[in-house]
Parts: sequence; C-alpha cells; structure tokens
Amino acid sequence: MLVIKNLKASINNRDILKGLNLKINSGEVHAIMGPNGSGKSTLANVLSGKNGYQISGEVKYQGENLNDIPVEKRAQKGIFLAFQYPLEIPGVNTNNFLKTSLNTIKKAKGEKEIDTIAFLELVKEKSKELGIDEKILSRQLNVGFSGGEKKKNEILQMKILDPNLIILDETDSGLDIDALKIISDGVNSSRSEKKSFLVITHYQRLLEYIKPDHVHVLSDGKIIKSGTSELALELEKKGYKKLN
Repeated sequence: MLVIKNLKASINNRDILKGLNLKINSGEVHAIMGPNGSGKSTLANVLSGKNGYQISGEVKYQGENLNDIPVEKRAQKGIFLAFQYPLEIPGVNTNNFLKTSLNTIKKAKGEKEIDTIAFLELVKEKSKELGIDEKILSRQLNVGFSGGEKKKNEILQMKILDPNLIILDETDSGLDIDALKIISDGVNSSRSEKKSFLVITHYQRLLEYIKPDHVHVLSDGKIIKSGTSELALELEKKGYKKLN
C-alpha cells in the first residue's frame, strides 16, 4: 500500500524528516508516536501534498511514486487526511462539499455519480453508524463547530468517501472521552483488508480504542523504534526520553 524509503523533508532551510523509512501493507493499522517537534505532522503534510516542503527520498503509494501524483489527485486515488485542526470554510455547505467530493472521486474512477436522494440516504446511514446528528451537515463546513464536532465530521467524511489510505493526524487532540469513542468506533468499523491506517498521536490514550498492528516511535525526524501495541504502553510509562 505505502512504502517510504529514506524520506527527508525540510522547510525554510530547517531539516525536519531526516531519513524516514516505513512500510504499510494493505489491511494494516500503524501508529506513529513521538514528542512535539519530532516530525509527526510534517509526515502527514508531506503525504497529503502540502506545499512548502523540500522533499527527497522515495514514497510509493500502490506502486506509484506519490510525488508524481498532483495534490488534487491524491484524494481521487484514495488518500484521506484527517487534520489535527480541521479548517473552517465559510459559505460552503457541508452536505454540498461532501457530495461534490464524492462525485469527483467517482468520476475519476469512471463510476456513475451519486444523485441527491441516494447521497442523502448514504449520509443518513453513515451518520447513524457514528451516532452523529446529521443536522450539522446542513451548516457551513466546520463553521461554529466544536472541536469534537469537527473531528466527528472528518470521520464521517472518511466513511462517505471510502478511501484506501487513511491518515489521522492527532485526531484525538482535545477530545473528551465520548467523542474519542465515536471516532474510534468509526475507524474500527472501517478496518478491512483493503484499507490501511496511519494513526499519528502523541498519547497512548487513542490506542486503547484503536488497536494498531504496529507502533513506531518518531524522534528527530527518524523512526528509532518499532514494535507492537506494547510499545505504546511502554512509552506511556517511561516517556520518550527514557526510550532506548
């Protein structure tokens, strides 16, 4: 699904990723943990195609060089990023945004576009699965949403757009336990042999609900240790500084 070899990334002449290596197979859930400033969000930004970074190394998604895929095409190829701080977009209705996004992906795949009635039925079904009040979808995208509502909305987007590679960038940040459970349930119910997840987090709390197949520690721009979910528990007890 995703293969990263010796990935380096810098911005404003500051090196952030310094030779990162990672392989995620289809159906796997990988968690990346690390202290602030270790490069976690930079990795998410690079994979999603955010501008401003100088990049070297190899990143292949489904056998294709990710750097050769234009940013606007990455979502169409099945890459989804849930932001740590979802953007507010005044004037854009959430339902319209989702329907347009879904039909753009369908069109790129050569599939028939979804009509309004079928889309509203899909939204109702997915909202019910997540325990989300579908009324928030009639509002402007993320405008006036609480932090929890924004994160839930992103998981709803994930369920509707049905991507192959899902990147969660500190999605648990600032969430209460109820919102955390809703988001975790949304992720867990989406797990399949065809989907892969990269869960980026600072704390072990999220991993109590989303059980990863592999846990990696990112420090100073490199993955310095990998293991099972037990590694996350070790980090919670000992902290990053004591990790050898």
